[in-house]
Amino acid sequence: MVWRIKRQNGVSCAAAGLMACATPLAASAQEAPRPAPPPAASAPSADALDPESPMAALPDLGVAWPDLTTTPDAVAATASTTDIADLTRYDYRVDGIEAVADSVFRSRFDSLSTLRTHRGEPSNAAQIERRAREDAALLQSLLRGAGYYDAEISNSLESQDGEPLVVLSVVPGPQYRFDSVALPGLAATGDKAAPLRKEFGVAANDPVNADAITIGEAELRTRIGEQGFPFAKIGQSEIVIDHATQTATLELAVEPGGARNFGHVVIAPNRLMNAHHIEKIARFKPGEPFDESALDDLRRTLIQTGIVSSAEVKPIEGEVPGTVDIDVALLPAPPRTIAGELGYGTGEGVRAAVSWTHRNLFPPEGALTVRGVAGTQEQSGGVIFRRNNFEGRDRVLTGQATASNVNRAAYQATSFSLSGTLERQTTIFFQKAWSWSVGAELVASDERDVILSTGAPRRRTFFIAALPTSLNYDGSDDLLNPTKGFRLGGRLSPELSLQGSAFGYARIQLDGSAYQSIGDRVVLAGRVRLGTIVGAPRDAIAPSRRFYAGGGASVRGYGYQDIGPRDPNNDPIGGRSLTEFSIEARVKVFGPFGLVPFFDAGNIYTSNLPKFTALQYGAGVGLRYYSNFGPIRIDVGTPLNPQKGDPRVAVYVSLGQAF
Repeated sequence: MVWRIKRQNGVSCAAAGLMACATPLAASAQEAPRPAPPPAASAPSADALDPESPMAALPDLGVAWPDLTTTPDAVAATASTTDIADLTRYDYRVDGIEAVADSVFRSRFDSLSTLRTHRGEPSNAAQIERRAREDAALLQSLLRGAGYYDAEISNSLESQDGEPLVVLSVVPGPQYRFDSVALPGLAATGDKAAPLRKEFGVAANDPVNADAITIGEAELRTRIGEQGFPFAKIGQSEIVIDHATQTATLELAVEPGGARNFGHVVIAPNRLMNAHHIEKIARFKPGEPFDESALDDLRRTLIQTGIVSSAEVKPIEGEVPGTVDIDVALLPAPPRTIAGELGYGTGEGVRAAVSWTHRNLFPPEGALTVRGVAGTQEQSGGVIFRRNNFEGRDRVLTGQATASNVNRAAYQATSFSLSGTLERQTTIFFQKAWSWSVGAELVASDERDVILSTGAPRRRTFFIAALPTSLNYDGSDDLLNPTKGFRLGGRLSPELSLQGSAFGYARIQLDGSAYQSIGDRVVLAGRVRLGTIVGAPRDAIAPSRRFYAGGGASVRGYGYQDIGPRDPNNDPIGGRSLTEFSIEARVKVFGPFGLVPFFDAGNIYTSNLPKFTALQYGAGVGLRYYSNFGPIRIDVGTPLNPQKGDPRVAVYVSLGQAF
């Protein structure tokens, strides 16, 4: 911005920034003295050519010759001794800004003050005086930025507890205000002019405040682009300060450039994605009024696909008059990823997973993942196809083939499954209120459990077809570490099972959780889960499809799937209904570390309706490390009313909060 200082004599000068302009130049420059005429040419004299002739007297320069009798070393030693003796610590105080300095003003002064920077350091008188002058100039600049152009600042030295105290005394004077604020050219935006003028925010009679003007310029540049003007140009604010009236005028030129509608996406041929796919994920359609924020959103979305390292999105004149096409240029990101996971849980044992992913093997955004799991109780391998942004923003199509062997206390199952899912996904980048999924699953599973009446082992083969669906609402403020709000979710999976004969049943599960901050360091969190299986007796349902409770994501303090009715061998058998409750306090202790005391309860029932009796209780404390990508948790719990064979202590390690 350009500031013009108008003085009482009518002369003005301009400067970039907020510093005071220099004293006006005189009306006419002083005439420079003419050079002396050269001496007349004459024949050289004998004396001029005789090197033995005496030297002519030098002109009097008015500068005394130095005293060469003084020993330099003695002078240096004396000065050094004096400097060391004068070194002292000091403090400082600023008076007179209480009524004019807000928190931003004070923060800026504190961050730039040389008195503050060197406070407590041994300093001599010259250093202290220089710092006082620098801070006085800093205060003058900050006060002018806030509209106080007649401020007077003086510094003095007092004594406090035997040490120097620098006092900067400020008399702010009157705060200048705008006499007029003009935005020439804005009227060309038509009915958008009034709201855009309001967005600028600076009006007549407002204080002359540099921050407000800078914010107003930025806001106007943003809003005019959001109101359909892709090629708008905003000039520099020109401010004229009149000391005689203690007012100012502001003028900011605007060139709207004409309103436009969206045209089509234009992109050079590439291996990443085509224009049709980009138009599917964009939040604008051809024919809609241009909105600059939609381009910013598209740019972020393209980068967050994971296959793009940088994206340039800009408007260009469209082929159809009155439209702008969107020119997109993409730089690919490395497409392949190798990932590993390692975890441990009581009842689950050690579990390690490794995967290889090509994020764009089948353009656009068609990823292939090969994944393997090796653990003490689980071994599996699978191939997953995933297409992000399938026929729309944030829709994910997934197809998966998996072979697994799971060996739990409740059952052992060797399975092969094929599944497909279409879902609207919520992510840490674009957290959504509503998400859903629909899918289909085919499972062939050979499973071992026991006959409940005798405890004798048996093995059965199940063929299962399922149509799992889910609907979730997220009203929390963070996907991985919520501090307020609530979440609700429901799952329904109608299933057809063939084991000897065909029969059907439905698995239903409801989840709810709530979060409430108490101050800056404590978050109370609670959850409830209810589940039921209707349409078939427990024994007919495959052990791997029943409900189980216990573990790090269930009732902590117990082993994985250990809660509930048991067979004659004291192994869990699962059930047809489920009840779980949890409450915990997430307390930040220091830095990135926190403690989480928790209390959980739950049980499994053989009936098809969940109950609230005979609950198993667990309690403990967890450690949280709040990293940049989410909290890492270690929970240690113990059962309060253990069943026979339950461990005394259970440990769980994972990423993210428990719920």
